Amino acid sequence: MRVRFAIATLALALTTGCATGLNSVQKAELDHYEARGMAVQEKNPGLGAGLGLLPGGGSFYGREYGFGVVNLLLWPLSILWDPVSGYEASRSINYQATRTHIERQRKKALDELDAKLAGNEIDLKEYTLQRRQVEERYTAY
Repeated sequence: MRVRFAIATLALALTTGCATGLNSVQKAELDHYEARGMAVQEKNPGLGAGLGLLPGGGSFYGREYGFGVVNLLLWPLSILWDPVSGYEASRSINYQATRTHIERQRKKALDELDAKLAGNEIDLKEYTLQRRQVEERYTAY
């Protein structure tokens, strides 16, 4: 009976405990923006990991409320995975916030550039050059 309970608890923990996190391309993109000082830090990954030591804290901090309730019920066993879940969820939130911020900045810069071209403030050659610079500034690769 105890063995079945332990196996069921372990299976439940492994299937519901951890956030999926970012894939390798997303990690590289976020790291690139962080290195250039363009990243948005909406959530602190270290704090998310630290809160994972509390009952469901990492999951609640990472906006994973359903997992937070499960981790709250499975505490103290959830200490094994909830810090990782809080860290990964924080990084994922920061990635999405950064992507949104970068896209808004890019669109604003391109709109300003289009307005300059429409107002004959710059010619087509200068427009093309500045557009390429804007694209390079806001592209992660």
